[in-house]
Amino acid sequence: MTRQSRWIVGPVALTLMLMTGVGSVQAQDADVVGETPVLLTSCGQSPGPTFVKLFLGRLEMDFELLDQATAQDLIDAQSAGNPFKSIIIVTGASLKGMGAAGVSMREELIRTEALIAEAKGQGLTIIGAHVEGMDRRAQGAAAGDNSDEQSIDAVMPFSDVMVIRQDGNEDRRFTVLSEAEGIPLILFVKNMEMGDAFGRVLKK
Repeated sequence: MTRQSRWIVGPVALTLMLMTGVGSVQAQDADVVGETPVLLTSCGQSPGPTFVKLFLGRLEMDFELLDQATAQDLIDAQSAGNPFKSIIIVTGASLKGMGAAGVSMREELIRTEALIAEAKGQGLTIIGAHVEGMDRRAQGAAAGDNSDEQSIDAVMPFSDVMVIRQDGNEDRRFTVLSEAEGIPLILFVKNMEMGDAFGRVLKK
């Protein structure tokens, strides 16, 4: 397996890079720091991993993006003598993205459950991320569609640390989980602060 630490500034990435504004990264004091190499993946096939990829590249992290990463990918990396040490699972569901990938939400949840189980078995640091705000929450979904929330439920309670864009926490969903389960919570306000947020929980 080849690590994909190179990145290309496309239209979406360029838009993010041009965004400005004063904000801040808020975090609980925590000793959760994942090491590289990192496996970056999705639960729900939203565009979120593409955003995260940009900032991991700017941090010059050793990472690989696999939108549909499986437990077998972790096993293969370990067998090859180049195991992953951390995993970032970006939550938020996209019906368009899942359609393009040819998967259902149920299949995404099954894949994610097995992936997390293997990650825990190998002792990886699991970073749950939600980086698209309330637009990628059930409040903005079609009537009866709770796939966004399902993806959050599948990942966040099993994470070692959560990295969340603050406007996606308007209802304190992640704060409540953090307090109840003792999971450190990193909040960032502006997209341009995403790199600072991941820089707090990853080291090269």
